[in-house]
Amino acid sequence: MTVTGFVTIDGVRKRWSPAVTVGPVSLEIARGEIVALLGPSGSGKTTVLRLLAGFETPDAGRIAIADEDVTALPPARRRCGMVFQHYALFPHLDVGENVAFGLRGHADPGRKAGEVLKLVDLTGFERRKPHELSGGQQQRVALARALAPEPRVLLLDEPLSNLDPSLRERTRRELRAVIKRVGITTVFVTHEQEEAFDLGDRVGVLNRGRLEQVGTPDDLYERPASLFVATFVGRANVLQGATARALGGSDGQVLVIRPEQLRFTDGGLPGLVRERRYTGAAAYYQVETEGGDRLEVVADPGAARVGDRVYVAALRVLAFREGRE
Repeated sequence: MTVTGFVTIDGVRKRWSPAVTVGPVSLEIARGEIVALLGPSGSGKTTVLRLLAGFETPDAGRIAIADEDVTALPPARRRCGMVFQHYALFPHLDVGENVAFGLRGHADPGRKAGEVLKLVDLTGFERRKPHELSGGQQQRVALARALAPEPRVLLLDEPLSNLDPSLRERTRRELRAVIKRVGITTVFVTHEQEEAFDLGDRVGVLNRGRLEQVGTPDDLYERPASLFVATFVGRANVLQGATARALGGSDGQVLVIRPEQLRFTDGGLPGLVRERRYTGAAAYYQVETEGGDRLEVVADPGAARVGDRVYVAALRVLAFREGRE
């Protein structure tokens, strides 16, 4: 692989057991880019992050940061800032002391801590203890502590998983704004698609230890490279057989159709509306076909009622070879 990225992961592999192997994974990340590693539990995303941080050593492959081979370097020499899932703040230290903890040897750690706290909008919180802060504020303290030593790369492990759902959207926006303001190259792990799409410039989807696809959120949703990506990213109707053929597929194909790409029409695939879920601007309809398949259709809230017989047509389909992940 030609090294063109600020961070390069080249053929990295980690074997935990004969049945559990992560990799080979290859990925290049540009300077200042935010990349999300997205996948289900056990897909290998946290292992990739730990390999980047130096907490695990790869069995094969190479990792480089700013053209420096760091594959064999310990974590302290990689200059990576890490924000852990549970923040790992010291409860007996106040906010300022937590942020200054990694600044031993700095000429003025208190001043530097104050500068970074200003960056994350926590000026005036220096003397508070972690238990006096909200979850979102604790997350920003952890971020400030990671940024204080001026790392080359920022690594985040499920950074918003401890927050209430009502706070996550606002915190995502704040987190992305801070990272972009600093301009630091960032890699973060998440199992939440919405979080990956909101925060990441690009998203890498992992499945069973392999990187299935890397691309922008638009790429992954509109142009998935595999059946796994198509069904893991976004809502999807997965169809085979007669129903798939009626909606534009052929024998030996699996069709994936997004709910918003299905329409009620005057003619097409017949079905019966079994459920309707109102969401305000639109409604989600569950339509049962004559063959017993269930289709999710997004349409106008007044388009149909439960019990109506309807016809469904597809505006766009994604086709994959049968049995191919």
